[in-house]
Amino acid sequence: MTTYGTIPASSLPSANLEYLSRAKERIKDGLGARRPWKLMFNIHSLNFPRTFSEAISRFRANLAYFRMNYAIIVLLILFLSLLWHPISLIVLIIMMALWLFLYFLRDEPLAIFNRTIDDRVVLVVLGVSTFLFLLLTDATSNILVSVLIGAVVVLVHASLRRTDDLYDEESTGLVSGPSSSS
Repeated sequence: MTTYGTIPASSLPSANLEYLSRAKERIKDGLGARRPWKLMFNIHSLNFPRTFSEAISRFRANLAYFRMNYAIIVLLILFLSLLWHPISLIVLIIMMALWLFLYFLRDEPLAIFNRTIDDRVVLVVLGVSTFLFLLLTDATSNILVSVLIGAVVVLVHASLRRTDDLYDEESTGLVSGPSSSS
């Protein structure tokens, strides 16, 4: 039997495969935090709040519950607005890669000069730098308008959507975790 032109499986670096496998799992877990779109856009769960404080309460609850969905919506609006600005789109893709490696795919805390950097600091720095780099690409009006449209969409949806049908997976037993028996 000839094995001409084949690469033996033992020669593949297992560390790279392990990293890719972990990266794939982390991306799946991150997207797993996304809530079902049917639940988010349930037409029967939309109505006007009675008071301003109820609107703020709804906004906070929905923002916490649907945060991954809202991020996807804002990024999609930003992506669509940058289709006619290829340089800005390339910068966005590069920044998204930085987001993946510096925020989403890290196994251990980020350390610079033997100091551990908090995830919130990484989040703010990446967010601000993404925004600034995109502004430097001469698509300022597109970016500002698309982020504003995304913010308005999130604000309107989060304020109009009732929160009485939202549920916590841990309290309902849908997520397996450490069980406390009494």
